Amino acid sequence: MIYTCMIDTPLGTMTAASNDEALTGLWFLDQKHYPSRTTQWTYKPDHPVFGALREYLAHYFSGEAGGLQIRLAPSGSSFQKEVWALLSEIPMGLASTYGEISKRIARTRGVASISARAVGSAVGRNPISILIPCHRVVGSDGSLTGYAGGLDKKAALLLIEGVNPGCCLRERRRRAGGRSRRITTIQRELSPEKGTTRP
Repeated sequence: MIYTCMIDTPLGTMTAASNDEALTGLWFLDQKHYPSRTTQWTYKPDHPVFGALREYLAHYFSGEAGGLQIRLAPSGSSFQKEVWALLSEIPMGLASTYGEISKRIARTRGVASISARAVGSAVGRNPISILIPCHRVVGSDGSLTGYAGGLDKKAALLLIEGVNPGCCLRERRRRAGGRSRRITTIQRELSPEKGTTRP
C-alpha cells in the first residue's frame, strides 16, 4: 500500500509518498514526471515517515539540516538507481555535473563511456526531490540546466545550501589538480525492498 500526504514548504506544496517503512516519493505539485495515480493512494498525514520528513524539511529550509534519518526507497530501473545513489553522495554545499557522474559510472562498469544524456534523463526522473539531491547536478560550466521542479526552485535550493555552482566546480577541480572530483561511494541498494538511509 502507498500512503500519501501534502507538505507545505517555502517553495510550494509537495506531495509525499511512502510504503510501510520508507519514503518512496516527494514531488512539487507542478513539476515534470508528477505521478499520475495519486488518487489510488491512501491519505495518511500522520504516518511516521511523513512526521520525520516534515521535521527534516523544516530544518532544511531554515538552513539547519543535519543528517537524514529517513529510509528512502525510490522505484526505478537499475541504471536510474545507480545514478540516484551517486546523487545521494553529493554533499550539501557542493555540486557535480552530468559528465562527472557519467564518467564515474563508466569507470565502475569498466566501459569507455556512459552517455551524459542518459544520466541527465535518470536525474530528471528522480522521484524523491531534495532528499536525493538532483538539484546539485549542474552543467559543465556551472549553468543550472534542467530541473523537473523548475529552474527557479533549483536556484532557490542551491541558494539555501550556499552553493555558487560555477565557483564551486572551479574550486573543487583546483583541489583535484584539474581533474574531476571522484564520488567515492556508491550505494547500490536503493531498492523498494531494502531502501537506504543517508547519514
